[in-house]
Amino acid sequence: MTDTTDNLHVMNRAALTKRLVAGLKNREAVIGGIGNSNWDLWGSGKERGENFYMLGSMGLTAPIAFGVAIAQPNRHVFALEGDGSLLMQLGCLSTIAAQKPKNLTIVLWDNGIYQITGGQGTPAKTAGTDLVGIARASGITSAAWAADEAEFDALVAKALATDGPHVIGVKIDSEPGRNQTDRDPIRFRESFMRAMAQSV
Repeated sequence: MTDTTDNLHVMNRAALTKRLVAGLKNREAVIGGIGNSNWDLWGSGKERGENFYMLGSMGLTAPIAFGVAIAQPNRHVFALEGDGSLLMQLGCLSTIAAQKPKNLTIVLWDNGIYQITGGQGTPAKTAGTDLVGIARASGITSAAWAADEAEFDALVAKALATDGPHVIGVKIDSEPGRNQTDRDPIRFRESFMRAMAQSV
């Protein structure tokens, strides 16, 4: 487990999203945050019914994933959230810690900027705010930075094999999302609901 952001390897969000989705074998739900997190999820398996694509709901990835995890306790749920979005809803970390959903993992993509709105620096960049440290201080004891791709894979495997909640922090580059989702929220909702109705 990596405790600090010192000497972390900067990784690529699209590549890691593809690795994550390709490794899921048990109909796990994946909630894509707005913008680039969402677009990279779309590019990693747009026909996968268990993927939920958010459109314009900044800060709500972890809360929505938390709700799915509570409603579907036998299904593992991943939230793919950017650092700027998480900063809008930091209180959700305390709620998640208090409720202790065993099947929830938040993957935090941290590039230190509000990428969609013009690249302004987030407090992670401008003030050294450690969002994984905040998650741990909120009571999520299984919260760690991934030092590199191999440790990312190991932390995902740990999340799938042990009780959560878990937070996996990843320092990423600023490459824009390689795809864009269709703008069809009703289809996304219906597809996701059908997938969640299937047993794990």
